[in-house]
Amino acid sequence: MISKDTSGSTEFERKYYPEQLSRRGEITVWMLLVLVMLTGLILKLSGSPVPYTVTVLGVFFLLAGLAISLGNWMDRRTFIKVSAEGIEFKNGLRHVELQWQEVNRLEVYPSNWGDKVHVRGSESHFAFRTMGEVKVNKEVKGRMGFEEGDKILEVLLERTKLRKVERSDPGEYYIR
Repeated sequence: MISKDTSGSTEFERKYYPEQLSRRGEITVWMLLVLVMLTGLILKLSGSPVPYTVTVLGVFFLLAGLAISLGNWMDRRTFIKVSAEGIEFKNGLRHVELQWQEVNRLEVYPSNWGDKVHVRGSESHFAFRTMGEVKVNKEVKGRMGFEEGDKILEVLLERTKLRKVERSDPGEYYIR
């Protein structure tokens, strides 16, 4: 989703939203659970024994469906708000607000699906992904992360005035 300016204040304030993933996988896993449950019910009603694998598949699809649904629910509630005072992150389960001077470390880890950015304060932290594309056979099947994630990182570095630390492991590190 494209970020949008929130007017009504004379100071700089901008909200960013992540790209929304397709819900096809969530729907598929719930349909598979229903299919497995119907199979077990039909076997039980016909007097046939229900194989152990039906129960195992049912539990697997239930847990997978719950995990995928929770992830999608969190994604739909996720935003990063950048203002003159600081940065705010919210995703439905986690809410972090940091003033610029409270951010004492940034870690940027390279990834095929968008760089992973960890924003750390002394008391709290959060992480987000820059824009990444999911490709299968060189064809883009989906996008994930924040479309303007690189811009968010740029603003973070500018406002926090953190300095880069050279390290031998992959990634970039910035500290006070």
